[in-house]
Amino acid sequence: MSGPQCCENPPNLDSASGVGSVEELGGLKTYVTGPHDSKRAILLIHDAFGYEAPLLRIYLYFSLTVLLILSQKRKLADKVAALGFLVVVPDFLYSDPFDVDNPQFDREAWLKAHPMV
Repeated sequence: MSGPQCCENPPNLDSASGVGSVEELGGLKTYVTGPHDSKRAILLIHDAFGYEAPLLRIYLYFSLTVLLILSQKRKLADKVAALGFLVVVPDFLYSDPFDVDNPQFDREAWLKAHPMV
């Protein structure tokens, strides 16, 4: 799920960023933005810093060896929603994001608990 390259540029967390709201979907806290009656939807996956991070990175795998990282602000979800899409960003880390601001944070234990897939 996460590798060391994720952890080198941490965002400032701000759960109030964006114009959407946090709802519970399928037992997960989820950032939701856009028209709920839209016939088009996008599932946006967050990185190691969690769904509250204003900086979301989209990982696109083109082969086993190439990784393209496109960084966008959390507002990416809101911009896509403005085009008529319902956008959901589930908290797949269950409120256990990578925490670089905590001096006692055990990076190795966290990486072991959240291995790359």
